[in-house]
Amino acid sequence: MTTVREIRTWDADRPIAMLTAYDATTAALVERAGVDLILVGDSVANVRLGHDSTLPVDQAAMEHHVAAVARGVESVPVIADMPFLSIGADRGDSVEHCGRMLKEAGADAVKIESGPHTVDLTERLVQLGIPVMAHLGLTPQRVKELGGYRQQGQSDEDAAEIRDLAVAHADAGAFAVVLEHVPSDLAREVTERIDVPTIGIGAGPHTTGQVLVVDDAVGLSDEQPPFAEAFGDLRAEFEDALDGYVEAVQSGAFPPGED
Repeated sequence: MTTVREIRTWDADRPIAMLTAYDATTAALVERAGVDLILVGDSVANVRLGHDSTLPVDQAAMEHHVAAVARGVESVPVIADMPFLSIGADRGDSVEHCGRMLKEAGADAVKIESGPHTVDLTERLVQLGIPVMAHLGLTPQRVKELGGYRQQGQSDEDAAEIRDLAVAHADAGAFAVVLEHVPSDLAREVTERIDVPTIGIGAGPHTTGQVLVVDDAVGLSDEQPPFAEAFGDLRAEFEDALDGYVEAVQSGAFPPGED
């Protein structure tokens, strides 16, 4: 069993593999594949719930999906993504929301879309026994402010801010830092500068590990980010199976007749 503590001090001679999952069945399959971490992403909003961004999913919905994933796994750590406005507005509420993910939903840690406002919060959560994974670069909950899902850290000023925030969150006790959609050279510099693992998504090959949305990885997504890769074509297989069922029912071939 990989633990959060082992991730923080990762010294294996291979990268960390992380995937998302949103339900017990998928979580069990992802664990069986040998991943090191499972993220219950707020991407459930647009991947599974039909929204056009992650913003609409709330604390209750995330707790529901985190609990389902936690029931589906045996030993892989489950990371709960904290949804929009669940942290940051009020310190007490932020701590309570994160704590509920562990105490009630069964998560092993939380992931926070991070900024200057989450450094002190990260330190406090860790003091209380709530492991924190920071998330820098493209933070989808700020899509309205960013004006779209654009690569971050391209200017010297923006790159320096990401580097400084990565250091600050690692120093505050975060056990890992997700770097999303940033230049590869910036990801490498951050990885070399901090003493906890970096998990890349659209950040090149120089991070300590990688994460993808599971639907993108198995080829179930209708559309996927340019930095993702499909390692199968589950969408086509799904469609073939459904077409086969409808055809069999409509033709009378299913269920088979009695002898």
